[in-house]
Amino acid sequence: MYPELFEIPFVNLTIKSYGLMMVIGFLVAIFVIRSLSRDITASPQMITNAALYSLIAGVVGARLFYVVHHYSEFQGDWHNIFAIWHGGLELLGGVTFSIAVIIAYLFYHKLPVRRYLDILAMGLMLALAFGRIGCFLNGCCFGKPTELPWAVRFPYHSFSYLSQVYPNPARNRSEPWLKLPSEFFGYLVSNNDWIEAEQGNLKPYRLLSDKQKDEVKSGAYRALKVHPTQLYSSGNAAMLSLVLFLFWRWGIKAKKEPAIRKFTPTPGCTFALMFVLYGITRFLLESLRDDNPFEVDSLTISQIMGTGLAVLGLILMLVFFRAGPDKISLSRSGSPGT
Repeated sequence: MYPELFEIPFVNLTIKSYGLMMVIGFLVAIFVIRSLSRDITASPQMITNAALYSLIAGVVGARLFYVVHHYSEFQGDWHNIFAIWHGGLELLGGVTFSIAVIIAYLFYHKLPVRRYLDILAMGLMLALAFGRIGCFLNGCCFGKPTELPWAVRFPYHSFSYLSQVYPNPARNRSEPWLKLPSEFFGYLVSNNDWIEAEQGNLKPYRLLSDKQKDEVKSGAYRALKVHPTQLYSSGNAAMLSLVLFLFWRWGIKAKKEPAIRKFTPTPGCTFALMFVLYGITRFLLESLRDDNPFEVDSLTISQIMGTGLAVLGLILMLVFFRAGPDKISLSRSGSPGT
């Protein structure tokens, strides 16, 4: 786990792994979107502008989603809502807000909305693939304990470790996964003394004895192995990006085949398919995670939203298919969607 990759000299500014992977994912997505949009725009700069707006909207949406989801953490300390450098972003909120901003941008500039949304879908999934690697490096979005050969073990005081050593009523867990002796819990007072208390905070690593450090590193009290759900999610997003690309290309090729032209996906169908596939896979992947609280009948908010996204995608697929092809003039003859 590497939440901070390195520190910039003289300014004491650390580069966060999650933020860096988000930026890399954004740049890769921009490259892909610009490349695939060449045939439907005479101004690639407009694509870059839309992407920049979506990046800003993504950060704002991810933070807002986290704050709403964890509002109790900010009660009485509302100025910390803006302290995103301390962590606290949820990708689902960022993606949702980004899409809304991009749609508004496309409508405002009278651009072919459905065609851009199809290409955007592939870019979003690629960006998500990199973003989830950032989650893995940060240690968030962790999975349930497992003994599978590819399971991973996060260090002491990581998000996963903290989840394992406390009960979690929000996930219907009355007992911790990992039971630690009472000397690991307590409170650090102003003179840096540690006061033991069974229901207190987990002792900082620097205050552990040498024996305790050995126990949490390689002994009985090291973290349980868990599903690397962040990597599952990253691989899933990359796979969905490829599936969407193949579906999009098939739609272009199918227009030239009279026998199957009737069933050719129309503009917007690739975007709708993203909702369907992501909603289903997010629902399934969430069942392996151990971080989000249950909301309704042992379902997390992400599973509820995933179900909604899948249904929305099916509705959009039907709407776009019945709407037929759009009427824009393309910049090149024989270009995609003609």
